[in-house]
Amino acid sequence: MQNAWEFHCSEGEYKDPQGKPFKRVLWHHKLSYQRTPGDEVEDMFILLNEVKKQIPSVTAVSSGAIASDYQRLRVESVCSRLGLVSLAYLWKQDQSLLLQEMITNEIMAITVKVAAMGLDPAKHLGKEIAFLEPYLHKLKDLYGINVCGEGGEYETLTLDCPLFQNARIMLDDFQVVLHSSDSIAPVGVLHPLKFHLESKQSNSLSGNNKTNDLCRENISSVFEVQGVNLEECKAPGEPDPEVNDLIEVSSHRLHLSKTEKDNTFSICCWLQDTSGPPTGLQGDLKLILRQIELQLEGCGLGWEHVLYIHLYISDMDQFTQANETYVRFITQDKCPFGVPSRSTIELPLIQAGLGRAYVEVLVANDQSKRVLHVQSISCWAPSCIGPYSQATLHKEILHMAGQLGLDPPTMTLCDGGSTAELESALQNSEAIAKCFNCSISTSAILFVVYCSTNIPLDERPKIHDNLDTFAKQLKLSHLDKGTKPEVLDPIFLYILVPDLPKRALVEIKPILYVPETMETPEETSCQLSSIVAPTSFGFQPADWHDSCIQKCVIPGKICAVVLSITSVVAMKICSDSMNADWSNNNHQNFLTESQMKRISRFCIFLLNKTIIENDFSWKDTMSLRLYFPPNLHVPLETLSNLFADGFKELDQMNGGTKVGGKPIFNLVPVLGAGISAACTNDIITCELFARKS
Repeated sequence: MQNAWEFHCSEGEYKDPQGKPFKRVLWHHKLSYQRTPGDEVEDMFILLNEVKKQIPSVTAVSSGAIASDYQRLRVESVCSRLGLVSLAYLWKQDQSLLLQEMITNEIMAITVKVAAMGLDPAKHLGKEIAFLEPYLHKLKDLYGINVCGEGGEYETLTLDCPLFQNARIMLDDFQVVLHSSDSIAPVGVLHPLKFHLESKQSNSLSGNNKTNDLCRENISSVFEVQGVNLEECKAPGEPDPEVNDLIEVSSHRLHLSKTEKDNTFSICCWLQDTSGPPTGLQGDLKLILRQIELQLEGCGLGWEHVLYIHLYISDMDQFTQANETYVRFITQDKCPFGVPSRSTIELPLIQAGLGRAYVEVLVANDQSKRVLHVQSISCWAPSCIGPYSQATLHKEILHMAGQLGLDPPTMTLCDGGSTAELESALQNSEAIAKCFNCSISTSAILFVVYCSTNIPLDERPKIHDNLDTFAKQLKLSHLDKGTKPEVLDPIFLYILVPDLPKRALVEIKPILYVPETMETPEETSCQLSSIVAPTSFGFQPADWHDSCIQKCVIPGKICAVVLSITSVVAMKICSDSMNADWSNNNHQNFLTESQMKRISRFCIFLLNKTIIENDFSWKDTMSLRLYFPPNLHVPLETLSNLFADGFKELDQMNGGTKVGGKPIFNLVPVLGAGISAACTNDIITCELFARKS
């Protein structure tokens, strides 16, 4: 039984022979498949490759995987190599309901192998699942088995079902072979020796049988399967050799930033000075991805060390072309432990004086990440058919891919506008969180909510209210189940963008805390340390500073901060150089360079104060994004220099952060940002995420 768990069960509650519960969680990278000549998976590849040749209209493969990552990953591997879509509509479904549905739909299947505690070859081989159903549920209560046999507890042979239109199989003789006489979980196999077909009555083929209606096509054709060269279907190729030459030509336009944390850090790359030779979105993205690749290689790392990728592009109409370039660099073969999670957003890059692509990667210098990558289309959550995963867990932080309001089985946006899309996106996020034994209602640190400008103005105020309502309902459901209520008090950041994939109105990107011990912290709010941040840049602590800051702190582990500089706050910061009615007229585009310098110093001062008061340092920073609107009328290069100089001054005063040759922050142009979808007119919004090593 241990072997069955090792290779078939991804997670779940189990009980030992004494009835004591224990949890076993196995991660996907241990079960991932690498091409192996002679393996049965390669037989499936040969068969499906021949099917594609003989029946070109075939575009998908359906499998019955319910909870077995071992099975699902192998089907997905073959489908990926052949350009087929994997369909797994039973994935993550309730096994008790599935078993009952099979019986209700007259699937007559008998056990031909048993290999689980409580199943006796002498008693239970050859029995129909309808007969065994009550006993299987009893074993589930006693030992935690999978009632559908998904953990290898038993195997079945289908003798009759609605798809068998003309006849059913009748087993005349069989032999029981005992593979193991283990006293706890004996293993036995039923080997059929003789059978015949029994014709079905004509009334069983009546038009009332809906299942038979699906089988009216002529499927009697038989094709001979020929051998195939396993190298026929190649993985995506390497980047073009010319890219290195382009990097040399465009080196003056390529810009980099990098945080200073040793073991988990961000690298960001973008193109500036658009006066250079136009290369288009694909050309810009090639340059950027290759430059990041070189940076990784310089650190002795590769794409397999990347946890998360923010892919910003200038035109969502070119999303397909961007993906074509993306898959030339980030592939399954290069990331054997799982491809990174990803969020793709359209931003006003051109308006801000940048190129057509902008990429930020979060990198870890170890291989301890745990990746959830389900490529199959199912009813569980949206599939990730391309080389990006639903979520990546690393050092107790779950980085979830951007979630759209998609209906998982159809992969289309749900109807009902932005609020309906938001609810669907949250449901999808919760389904993913459950795979890591957590919930977005109890474990969320930060929600970044991308809102399209296509959302009507009157709908925007409802978005935060609906998100809050959804989270509260989830918390109540956990209470009803007897689980512990709220653990964390998350923070929210709303970003207004021109467009999203599939023309979605909303995309959410949750970051969750998943402690290794799975124990709930007793406190959700941080305790301020006795360390007092030194006064910087002439600013003195004031009560109104707290209104600028949102923070979620897990003492000694994580510090997430969102700092919003609204026009009202800017007025207070620069009170000596602004008119009294400046904030009321939304004159953010009339900021002078000296005023922007003052604002940049205030941001650094308040961020520094927040992280020090919570016993963190700048060396703990994993990422720091500075969102700004293109109409700020302060040139991007000037804005970058103002913040870079501010950090250098901070280092001289405190020795707290070393900027080095690259800035530690990313300047991200957006149409708007703020703490509410109804008010996204911040002048500057800072998003900082820090983690103790």
